[in-house]
Amino acid sequence: MKFLSPDSGFMRGLSDAVDAIWINILMLVTSIPIITIGAALTAGHDAVRRTLSGEGTATRNYFKAFRSNFAKSTGYWLIFGTTGTLCVYSWIVLQITPLLIPKFALTIVWLIGFEWVWALQARFENSFWRTLGNAFVFGVSNIGHTLALVAIDAVYVALLVASWVYMPQGLFLLLILGYGTMLMLHSPILEHVFRKYISK
Repeated sequence: MKFLSPDSGFMRGLSDAVDAIWINILMLVTSIPIITIGAALTAGHDAVRRTLSGEGTATRNYFKAFRSNFAKSTGYWLIFGTTGTLCVYSWIVLQITPLLIPKFALTIVWLIGFEWVWALQARFENSFWRTLGNAFVFGVSNIGHTLALVAIDAVYVALLVASWVYMPQGLFLLLILGYGTMLMLHSPILEHVFRKYISK
């Protein structure tokens, strides 16, 4: 029964899964006002990283990061929430062939920034605009890692859509696992990139 030992890979994986679900619930609850989604995303990144490295508890880490990053993260959310809404609107409503290239360009730029800005805000202390600029620098200079992050999120969104269409009863489980689980998968990729900057 070694797999039931607290130090076994199985139990560590189970503990990480529980933490991911709990962090996801915290993110869902604190995102209800909509304007707080940015702070929730940043806090989720920070809480996941600290949980995986064994620092404190998920709840304490989450709310500490939520409070300390609230102002800047809300600013980023205003930018990415607005441009993301515009992007979705353009794909659904503006079915105009000459707009295809601008729509693809806006979507790609948005994805690159979105995948990195919250992790950078959670990990490094920088000015508002420096962090925003770094999100695109990191995203482009580490394009393979960016594609991996996008692929993880794309799989989750595809599962949500497929569940909505073919098996609605599975939506609850997917929502509970949610973005907290995605962040658990994101964290090793992000930390692999950040490691060389932290060592400096």
